[in-house]
Amino acid sequence: MPGNSSRKGAIRKQSKRPTAGSGGRVRRGLEGRGPTPKASDREYHQAHKTKVRSERAAARGTKRRSSTDDEWIAGRNAVVEALRAGVPVSGVYVAEGTDRDARLREAFKLAADGGISLLEVTKAELDRRTAGAVHQGLAARIPAYEYAHPSDLLDLAAERGESPLIVALDSVTDPRNLGAVVRSASGFGAHGVVVPERRAARMTAAAWKSSAGAAARIPVAHATNLVRTLKDYQDAGCQVIGLAASGDLTLPELLADRELATGPLVLVIGSEGDGLGRLVGETCDRLMSIPMASSLESLNAGVAASIALYAVAEHR
Repeated sequence: MPGNSSRKGAIRKQSKRPTAGSGGRVRRGLEGRGPTPKASDREYHQAHKTKVRSERAAARGTKRRSSTDDEWIAGRNAVVEALRAGVPVSGVYVAEGTDRDARLREAFKLAADGGISLLEVTKAELDRRTAGAVHQGLAARIPAYEYAHPSDLLDLAAERGESPLIVALDSVTDPRNLGAVVRSASGFGAHGVVVPERRAARMTAAAWKSSAGAAARIPVAHATNLVRTLKDYQDAGCQVIGLAASGDLTLPELLADRELATGPLVLVIGSEGDGLGRLVGETCDRLMSIPMASSLESLNAGVAASIALYAVAEHR
């Protein structure tokens, strides 16, 4: 009968080895294999391939620029003004079906005269590229600005055989003010403009427009630490003069000291609201004010820089 264990051959034999369970043959499979390697260390992962390409580019002395470095100017008037001002546009984009009015035709002509590529894309594509800005069917792409090193400005003055004249901006956050200062610096013979890397205006499309193309003729340098950069300029023999309403030196007094006015000079301009930062002000050799007839406390950063640069340029 089934189940009759008394019959011959019905006795279950015991194995010499225990039945494999979670603590048997599969124990090795349950053991930890250590921490998961980083994505950049896994040869099959895209992050590893990107890392290898970057290392090869660095070995060749080149820098890969991502597409997010590009900036966009959106709108018909803005694009035409940028093209007129000599902003380094790398491409003009027009949406399909856009009406060819006088503004659009002028943009096409300026792009053609400047050898700038003109591309027609769908409206959805232009919306995506300009991050949803009101582009009116026309936009322009400009590459990221390539900043100089602060020491490059001294080298430029040495190459020209001139006494360095440099403008440094402290906490100026309006790109239009930056563009105005760059324009004045170029017009009055300065060797460059220095801006901090953080909490300061950058050379955006708005700054390019305000500079009226002067940004293509004069270098703008990034300072990782503005105070340290000013001290480096002092070590190089420059007098660092900060513009402040409470300065102990006036602009006419600066000009009266011919050695000071014509020697290596760094003019530091602060923001309209807060002026010079405390550490920057303490680092300056002197603080200078611009005399005014009214009770106006301060000038626009771009205007103040223009007045000081013009006065110094007249003595050089």
